[in-house]
Amino acid sequence: MPSNKRPRRLNYAVNKKWPKTWGKVGNAVAHYKKLQTRIGFEWETKWLLNAVKIVTAKLNKYQINLNKI
Repeated sequence: MPSNKRPRRLNYAVNKKWPKTWGKVGNAVAHYKKLQTRIGFEWETKWLLNAVKIVTAKLNKYQINLNKI
């Protein structure tokens, strides 16, 4: 006996999944700003310098100018 309901489990990709790149540029900019404020009061620790290097590489990949942030 066929069911008259639509198969909701087949629509999982449409209903539940979100893009993996949601807000990645904004998150990278916010992370860069937060690291700059931390460097202001914690000084330049090796951990912070490595984190800034990683974030600047991401911003360069997204072609965002650091002088305008």
